[in-house]
Amino acid sequence: MTTPKQIRPFHTVLVANRGEIAIRILRTVRRMGYGTVAVYSEADRESPHVRAADRAVLIGGAAPRESYLNIAAIIEAARRAGADAVHPGYGFLAENEDFADAVDAAGLVFIGPSGEAIRAMGNKAQAKRLVMAAEMPCIPGYQGEDQTDAAFVHAAADIGFPVMVKAAAGGGGRGMRLVNEPAALPQALASARSEAEVAFGSGELILERAVIAPRHVEIQVLADSHGHVIHLGERDCSVQRRHQKVIEEAPSPAVDADLRARMGEAAVKSAKAIGYIGAGTMEFLLDCGGRADAGPPQGGTAPSGGSDPRSGGAWGPKFYFMEMNTRLQVEHAVTEAITGLDLVEWQLRVAAGEPLTIQQSDVRLDGHAIEVRLTAEDVPAGFLPQTGPVLRWRPPVDGHDVRVDHGLLEGGAVSPHYDSMIAKVVAHGPTRDEARRKLLRAMEHCVLLGLPSNQGFLADCLADAVFADGKEVHTGFVQAQFGAAINERATPDARTIALAAFGSLAAGMRGSALRIGGSALGQQPARLVLAQGTARWEVRLLAQASQWQATVRRLDKEEAVHAFALRGAEWSDTDRTALSVECDGMVERSVLALQADAVHLFHAGRAWSFERVSERKSRVAEGGNGAVTAPLTGRIVDVAVREGDTVQAGQRLVVLEAMKMEHTLTAPIEGVVAEVCAQAGGQSSKGALLLRIEEEKA
Repeated sequence: MTTPKQIRPFHTVLVANRGEIAIRILRTVRRMGYGTVAVYSEADRESPHVRAADRAVLIGGAAPRESYLNIAAIIEAARRAGADAVHPGYGFLAENEDFADAVDAAGLVFIGPSGEAIRAMGNKAQAKRLVMAAEMPCIPGYQGEDQTDAAFVHAAADIGFPVMVKAAAGGGGRGMRLVNEPAALPQALASARSEAEVAFGSGELILERAVIAPRHVEIQVLADSHGHVIHLGERDCSVQRRHQKVIEEAPSPAVDADLRARMGEAAVKSAKAIGYIGAGTMEFLLDCGGRADAGPPQGGTAPSGGSDPRSGGAWGPKFYFMEMNTRLQVEHAVTEAITGLDLVEWQLRVAAGEPLTIQQSDVRLDGHAIEVRLTAEDVPAGFLPQTGPVLRWRPPVDGHDVRVDHGLLEGGAVSPHYDSMIAKVVAHGPTRDEARRKLLRAMEHCVLLGLPSNQGFLADCLADAVFADGKEVHTGFVQAQFGAAINERATPDARTIALAAFGSLAAGMRGSALRIGGSALGQQPARLVLAQGTARWEVRLLAQASQWQATVRRLDKEEAVHAFALRGAEWSDTDRTALSVECDGMVERSVLALQADAVHLFHAGRAWSFERVSERKSRVAEGGNGAVTAPLTGRIVDVAVREGDTVQAGQRLVVLEAMKMEHTLTAPIEGVVAEVCAQAGGQSSKGALLLRIEEEKA
């Protein structure tokens, strides 16, 4: 029996989420005069979102299943705190039909669609069947109940390769695999099922024909409980890595007014067909010339006159429905920027039973907005999620005309239990290029030290000529523009090395003066060795009359020695974190964070980390050995080899799961497995030895 949805006025809202998501929701809830309640896990006791609410309730342990996915604990928290409405945010339980039903059954208002609507659209297979009945164009594929490998192999042969394997129960790139040939399909199915089980609690899969180089475009819809549905234009989310969005913008450079109207009409028609209430997003692939299907939409018929609603004519781009997100999207801020509407406000108004006062003709798109997702991840290591301390966090909020949504705290940490996205930065301008320039400058002043992030990568994307033009961007943009170079670690220039060494020594000086005197580092030459991976630099600093002479020499390879004259050095703050120094006649500014054996520096728009190498410390070369260590803290999903097995370089060894993603570790060398320290189902800490391979002796 379907639980009836509660639609009525309320006075206090509990936000069933964490971090920047909770903070963003709480901001609007409080502005509208409602009471606010936050929930938190044991790991989030000091999180900023806890302090952003009137009340906060502890709901369980650090693991999501013990806290943010614990429906009973959240309902009880609402009861204890006196909340009569629940906003799920986005992520965690936001698209969980059982949660929506439980909130309604408890007599609380769920600020989102009904459990029935979530259930209908939450499964990709079911969603495609429903929207096709409303003549929505869909990609040819397989969404059958038979989930055996044999059924998928047979269906893939009919569809034709390449195909996309997708998790039926969720999105965000999890449980998604591109398969180019039949032989690779069984392994892709197994891997996608495993990841989908972890991320969504369901291993159900679907197949879709792969559209080559499409754009990812989505339509924002708003629907009230009185039968009114409108759309708020589109967002372009084509810049992705690992099938996950990195940069989003509105409107799309590839969508004109005519195509926008047709896509919007299709989205509104489908939302009405399922009786949708609230804010939601219809996601589409836009085929601008890649591989397309033939004939009318799958499962539907061509409309009268024989035209295809997907295209603007024989040569126009075609759009295909992918899925509906029955929640607020991470990228909703770009829609807010160009429409002037607060989507959370409208979620609250609709949930309280108010009708939409906006007609479709009232919607105006003003200028252009672009958003980037700042994530804690190691880009050269394949965008591997990272955890660790937040030693410095200086978001670009002063003088950059951008919106920054975040839940970070300097001195805090990024936890292994939750998603790697830690902030989003949005710029709005009258033109796309002005918005892009604003965002690029903001990212070049976004300081995060203590753990790797994609800050530099985002700046590179925004500066890229193809992205700046906008016309040829597609979901393969990252690979097409950066290719193998994305796996190469950037090498700092000698000036950055000199500033890192100087700042490291200056930070250790006694006294409270902000100005760094000429004799502060002593009269004897100071020597530091800094390392990054296998690269090492020797820096010597000598105090002279009114300046310091810095020389930088590369130790691991032959390079020219660089010399710099440093003068006028001073700290910008009493904590000695921001340093200004004139280097060869040019003022350089940097932000520093020091650890016992490391120097972290933000300089010239990039974050750098160096190891301080002591005179006596022995260094073992990192490349060429057979030790396989955990690149992050996580759960061991699978160990594919045993002691004594012979392995080839690149062979799959261990699968780790962390931050909702699976990560496959492969053999660094050819040889024999000499030691296995990992066990499926166990946990690994970052840097722990998982197994060791020895080269076979001739």
